[in-house]
Amino acid sequence: MFSGLLRRPEAGALIGLLGVTLFFAIVGGVEFLYPSSIGSWLSRSATLGIIAIPVGLLMIAGELDISVGGTITAGALITALVSGFYGAPILLGILAALAFGVLVGLVNGCLVIKTGVPSFIVTLGTLFAVSGILLGATVVLTGTTSIAIKAPEIVKTIFGMYVGGFQVLILWWLAITAAFFFFMHMSPFGNWVFAMGGDKESARNAGIPTNRMTILLFVFSSVCASFVGMSQAILFQSVQATPQLTLIFNTIIAVVVGGVLLTGGFGSVLGIFFGTITFAVVTQGIYYTDFDQTWSNLVIGVLLLGAVLMNNTFRKIALSATTKKKGLKA
Repeated sequence: MFSGLLRRPEAGALIGLLGVTLFFAIVGGVEFLYPSSIGSWLSRSATLGIIAIPVGLLMIAGELDISVGGTITAGALITALVSGFYGAPILLGILAALAFGVLVGLVNGCLVIKTGVPSFIVTLGTLFAVSGILLGATVVLTGTTSIAIKAPEIVKTIFGMYVGGFQVLILWWLAITAAFFFFMHMSPFGNWVFAMGGDKESARNAGIPTNRMTILLFVFSSVCASFVGMSQAILFQSVQATPQLTLIFNTIIAVVVGGVLLTGGFGSVLGIFFGTITFAVVTQGIYYTDFDQTWSNLVIGVLLLGAVLMNNTFRKIALSATTKKKGLKA
């Protein structure tokens, strides 16, 4: 049973998480494990994790969505524009932001299918197109690149409030993680996603609706990014019309640390979940240590690389065990 658990995609991610947490608990001191500190890196995990899981599913399916950096800003801007600048009900602003996420996902998915251009190139174009359109529209409509929004208290409580140092978004992250876990590991759709990542042509020949699944996964990614942007607008009550480019790389790093292969066909929702927390622990934990902050990126890079190498080792163990099992059956 133990060896079977070690061969699971999330095994390396979990051990990596435990390793970096222990490292910062020792080097950074017991303060790193105080509730306020845990709330800090879990809140960071939630913001990143809601986007990382659907992006990770796309990577398992052999695709990539880097337009999330623009879509998250779009969700925030549209919410602030509709409900802040124009004064419409906040519910209308939320629905408009999510609808825009659906639109971006449909455009990404359809372009990837119809053109045959790699999804990296398609979503790179979408990233700049969305960012440019929203920046221009914001300046034309409001005369500024910053929009203020004041949401009702009940809405702030649901989407953005901190309770005891923990952001409410953490609960949304857990719920979304559970929903995607069911989708990937307890329904037939998950097998379709893995099949697409292994060989999309073979999956299509086997009767899997690869085109519809591709579009659906892109819609998931864009809607989740738009949801996070909307939540940030409600929490911070102000939005800047600038794409969050750093978030793109952070998302991919968290997914890879979680054990997902860039080549597709391998990974798990739990692995992405653990990988996201690992990334947050490393990036937040450095501030609890006595390390010179000028070397912080080096420390973060080394620890994250170690987590990725550990995942790669466990992946090889899993593939080796699978090959041996097939050889014994033969």
